[in-house]
Amino acid sequence: MAVVDGPRAGGARVARPGRAELVAALRDATYEVLPFRSAEEKVLADVPTDVALTVTTTEAKGLGPTVDLAVRLTGAGYRAAPHLAARLVRDRAHLADLVAQLTEAGVDRVFVIGGDAAEPAGTYVDALGLLESLDDLGRPFATVGIGGYPEGHGSIAAEHIERALEAKAAHATQVITQLCFDAGTTVDWARTVQQRGVTLPIRVGIPGAISRQKLIRVSAGLGLGQSARFLKKQQNMFWRFFLPGGYSPDRLIQRLTPAFGRTDNGLHGLHVFTFNELDTTEAWRQRWLARLG
Repeated sequence: MAVVDGPRAGGARVARPGRAELVAALRDATYEVLPFRSAEEKVLADVPTDVALTVTTTEAKGLGPTVDLAVRLTGAGYRAAPHLAARLVRDRAHLADLVAQLTEAGVDRVFVIGGDAAEPAGTYVDALGLLESLDDLGRPFATVGIGGYPEGHGSIAAEHIERALEAKAAHATQVITQLCFDAGTTVDWARTVQQRGVTLPIRVGIPGAISRQKLIRVSAGLGLGQSARFLKKQQNMFWRFFLPGGYSPDRLIQRLTPAFGRTDNGLHGLHVFTFNELDTTEAWRQRWLARLG
């Protein structure tokens, strides 16, 4: 069951408010890549080098494959940001080694998260601690992303996670949201975040052109513990695949469009969770750009 709706994607009307900003957001969209064996080959085959990438971290494989893939993609001409999961970093020395490896390879961006590991590998228990250590190391990266949660976090109280976002914002350059299928929820959250003093640009996380079967295969490849947490967090996504017509990123884009270009919400870009379906995701993005002119 294909997720992208070709005929509808080619003929749907786009709201005028925010249209130019949506074009800019699509041109400047970033793609999230999983560090699986075929990922590098797929990126090189299907993704233009002007599309910036983030490389996720899997608990089962640790930080090594993530950093290695980010380094190789940077060497191939991409702007690739590894996910640095704080709970997988052992200590300050380990972090310094990671920073040295990345900066020597020309990597100038990272995405810092707490991570889902049940037990931290060492001294870092959350993203804030790692961000503070990066500051102590001289802020070695030009772009530092942090996570945003429009629908909250399954195991952290909403007020706590928003206070954490405010604390992390001082150490970051952008926010990338977790998946949210409700445009209104995302926009309302972004407005609240801005009212609370966080003025960083926000990239809206959306699923790309993926199939239900692909999502199931991806979850199975994450390792047993992480797969269970992934399925729990993404149960809303799976539910939507069984609705009549399934999920289409086009409907979400259309509902988000009026919010782009407004000054009250901080929405400045798109971050596409590709699940390594890079050929169909890039084809979907190009259809949108062609239609918008």
